[in-house]
Amino acid sequence: MTAGYIFDYGATLDTGGQHWGRALWHAYERHHVPVSEAHFREAYVYAERTLGSQRIIMPTDTYRTTLETKLRLQLDYLGSHSHRSPLTAYLSPLLEDLYASTREQTARSRDVLLQLKAQVPLALVSNFYGNLHVVLREFGLDQLFCAVIESAVAGVRKPDPRIFTLGVEAMHLTPAEVTVVGDSLEKDIMPAHEAGCHTVWLRGEGWTSDSQNRECPFCETIDSLDELLEMIKTR
Repeated sequence: MTAGYIFDYGATLDTGGQHWGRALWHAYERHHVPVSEAHFREAYVYAERTLGSQRIIMPTDTYRTTLETKLRLQLDYLGSHSHRSPLTAYLSPLLEDLYASTREQTARSRDVLLQLKAQVPLALVSNFYGNLHVVLREFGLDQLFCAVIESAVAGVRKPDPRIFTLGVEAMHLTPAEVTVVGDSLEKDIMPAHEAGCHTVWLRGEGWTSDSQNRECPFCETIDSLDELLEMIKTR
């Protein structure tokens, strides 16, 4: 029986299972940014690697500021590598679009978390930039978790199973008592399973086209966090 839940943050609570690269690309499509998906993917990878290797995001930065920084890095890359005119005019509409959708999805996730918190303790394990506590306050999630394990603070990143072990230990439970919920099979589900936890895969639109068709023999699968509540009721 599950005595506690560990949740991933990015693409689990803020996009409902949709990989952030896909969420960003669809916003580019909606606003007709004149770049190909292949070039966008290059820019996305560049921005993520830059943020991962340089101290650009500050501990006091909000989610909105973080998102703006990511978009600016992407658009600067695209403008300089495609020989087009600067694409900075797209920054504001992309930011407003994505931030609004994030707030809506996070509010829905918060409703699910509140119902779960009334039953069992919750923890958060995330690859993030050192400002996750600020982000949680920004979206009203800061009182929901008994422990927050953030890669930039803990010094270990997914897919290393040890980051989930840290979460389990912070909850004062055993791995067999904990269920991990995440959107990434490689970064959440497989390492959490290796750490000895039960797993629930929130399977949404992934970074690759075949991601939704993959099978996971050792985990349960849901298409939305609401299904997690239904799953618990039937046990």
